[in-house]
Amino acid sequence: QVQLVQSGGGPVQAGGSLTLSCAASGGAFSGYYMGWFRQARGKAREFVAVISRSGDSTAYASSVEGRFAISRDNAKNTVDLRMNSLKPEDTAVYYCAADGGHCSGEFDERLGCFGSWGQGTQVTVSP
Repeated sequence: QVQLVQSGGGPVQAGGSLTLSCAASGGAFSGYYMGWFRQARGKAREFVAVISRSGDSTAYASSVEGRFAISRDNAKNTVDLRMNSLKPEDTAVYYCAADGGHCSGEFDERLGCFGSWGQGTQVTVSP
């Protein structure tokens, strides 16, 4: 399985921007579709964004559509999440994830389709 190490995150005021990064090692990065999830305190982990293996296709949760952008660099084995126009309700621990190889298709947003996870990084958006 691929190992994922996250960076970025931290406190930001509402309306601000942050970029989260995730570096992969130990696997053929271009063979995984990659996703970002988040988990607010007391809530279940939820889907944020996903990107196909080639990077040509993406999908977003409706709550972040138009504000967040996922991208990947297969040469550097990295996937980023650019977050703009942040809102207090975006406050959560964010996780990057690599697909587990057991769901078919270009990508799948379901939590159970992801097999490797980053360590998580806190994003706190103040009003």
